[in-house]
Amino acid sequence: MKGEGVLLISMSQAEKSEMVDKARSVIVLCLGDTVLKDVTKEPIAASMWSKLESLYMTKSLAHMEFFKQQLYSFKMVDSKAIMEQLTEFNKILDELDNIEVHL
Repeated sequence: MKGEGVLLISMSQAEKSEMVDKARSVIVLCLGDTVLKDVTKEPIAASMWSKLESLYMTKSLAHMEFFKQQLYSFKMVDSKAIMEQLTEFNKILDELDNIEVHL
């Protein structure tokens, strides 16, 4: 994630380059379209990761309030499967934990 210079000395330059390219590809494949447009111009995985952290992992008051509001307004509905709703609920809890809001 930190670039070719940090990888093992025993690796060839081709292996290092391939590993860095694979890391970037994995990040790109895991992102949705709306998030991907924010980071596609970043040339390496490390800069992509830093950009993602700055956009989505900030501990600002606005983020904290947004996720708290999502948690407090979360309701189970009959039209969705229980597992889907539990996944959504756990995702909200994970987001709060990521920005270090402990309930």
